[in-house]
Amino acid sequence: MSIIKPIVLCLLLSLQPLPSQAAEPVKVLRYALPSAETGFDPAQIDDIYSRTITAAIFESLYRYDHLARPVKVLPLVAAALPEVASDFKTFTVRIKPGIYFATDAAFKDKQRELTAADFVYSYKRFADPAVKSPGWSTFEEAGLLGLAAQRELALKGKKPFDYEREIEGLRALDRYTIQFKIEQARPRLVEMIMTGSDIVGAVAREVVDAYGDKIAEHPVGTGPFKLGAWRRSSKIELLRTPDYRERFYDAEPAPGDQEGQALLARFKGRRLPMLDRVEVDVIEETQPRWLAFLNVEHDFLERVPADFISQAMPNAKLAPNLAKRGVQAFRTVGPDASLTVFNMEDPVIGGMTADRIALRRAISLGLDVPREISLVRRGQAVPAQSQVVPHTSGYSADFKSEMGDYDPLRAKALLDLYGYIDRDGDGWRERPDGQPLVLVRNTEPSGTIRQIDELQLKNMRAIGLKLEFKTAKWPENMKSARGGKYMIWFLGSSADSPDGLSALQRLYGPAIDGQNLSRFKHGEFDRLYEQMQAMADGPEREALLLQAKRLAVSYMPAKAHVHRIYTDLAHPWLIGYRRALFWQDWWQYVDIDESKRHPK
Repeated sequence: MSIIKPIVLCLLLSLQPLPSQAAEPVKVLRYALPSAETGFDPAQIDDIYSRTITAAIFESLYRYDHLARPVKVLPLVAAALPEVASDFKTFTVRIKPGIYFATDAAFKDKQRELTAADFVYSYKRFADPAVKSPGWSTFEEAGLLGLAAQRELALKGKKPFDYEREIEGLRALDRYTIQFKIEQARPRLVEMIMTGSDIVGAVAREVVDAYGDKIAEHPVGTGPFKLGAWRRSSKIELLRTPDYRERFYDAEPAPGDQEGQALLARFKGRRLPMLDRVEVDVIEETQPRWLAFLNVEHDFLERVPADFISQAMPNAKLAPNLAKRGVQAFRTVGPDASLTVFNMEDPVIGGMTADRIALRRAISLGLDVPREISLVRRGQAVPAQSQVVPHTSGYSADFKSEMGDYDPLRAKALLDLYGYIDRDGDGWRERPDGQPLVLVRNTEPSGTIRQIDELQLKNMRAIGLKLEFKTAKWPENMKSARGGKYMIWFLGSSADSPDGLSALQRLYGPAIDGQNLSRFKHGEFDRLYEQMQAMADGPEREALLLQAKRLAVSYMPAKAHVHRIYTDLAHPWLIGYRRALFWQDWWQYVDIDESKRHPK
């Protein structure tokens, strides 16, 4: 017995971790979204907040180079860039073998490899009427041969969409090869429907079948993260996918891009993702979001709220107290526009008659955008002259239009000219037929939006127009807008590709019930839009983009206010951040240095 005891003691000692074998710290990124998510099914969502989550879970065929400016498209699950026919009507894509979906009960806990058939199925879901995808308008424009016809069969026959039926425009040639055939030339088909994991990430049919109408609550993709704990509209947790394939940091920043080159030198060859977990709170009010960052409850603050920009960046420089703490600031003119959208089917404000056009133009001229920039946004925006946004084709800082004017005197003159006058002396204008005129704008219960509401209320009162508000959460307002059940709504729109035409899709007739929230229909505009879809980039296409922008100004189905300046802040332990332009999947490219979070 005396011999056995020392042996047992040695065995126990050998099982204890040595100091040099201490476990690596768990790397967690914590921050907040300013609005609630709507769900996590790529085919059913359109809002940027949900897409921020799905971008980390799903993967598309291609991705944007995270550091390249101007942007470049690179393979993600595809083995290479597509083989493209000279007429831009046939695209052949091969995907890499050995890519797997995250483990899920829908696969009976077995590994499930990603195949070409998964992309065929995922793309067909956008056409399925039962899915009610806001992204269908984009796929319809892409013109995949037979896809629209298959959708029509389901609609007219009132039968389930036939996923088994093969169509010419979207086929799996073998286990790893997809072929796209389209009706008309689409030089930018890759950016349209093959790039953007938040929008066109692959889903597996077994998962959709398993969860049915709850699929938006059970996202399962091939991406670097998977959904962990989730409290709707409150907290979302993303966990590193434990069996995510070997993928390594690489990029192609421009030679003169010092920031990009420095990031590449630091991270090249690192395995992705570098984080173990991402915790996202939903905090709609600006003050608690700001305080959460200051109190180090969050590592990152995306888009410093305008209420606090003077504290964070006085005179466009990082505040000394933040600089002393090692806080990093990132300032970018965003590829977005804030918009007042008019429902063109509304009986009061919609329509194409001269008086309705005059009413919308008068409202546009009466909105004090310079004061919105200075007072509400604290200088963190530049005036917009059209819906086309910075960093995209068709955008020009030199373009000037009535959409960028603030002129209440001209607004009053237009209203007088077309019969919108105060007949009963109560201080409010009536409609040309003498009926009451009340504008109703959908709004959200957030601090910044409330300030915009107050400013617009004063602006409309100044030109004799009565404005009322209908308050709801952002997802409810989006649902109303898609269904055409609103009069006016104020919202932001972000580009998802470097093609400026994507912003003008919001005015394209066939995109009604999808991206076209204005429900605008105009034959010449649609013709220009379709012509540009088939054209390669160049001066001729730019000239047509200019024509389309001018038409949008003339009929004013939506008023573009500003392009926002984004100022993001990060504590010193968040390393590698660079604001993405047209994509949301940046979490996998950053790291947390826990030694800086908890210095010894």
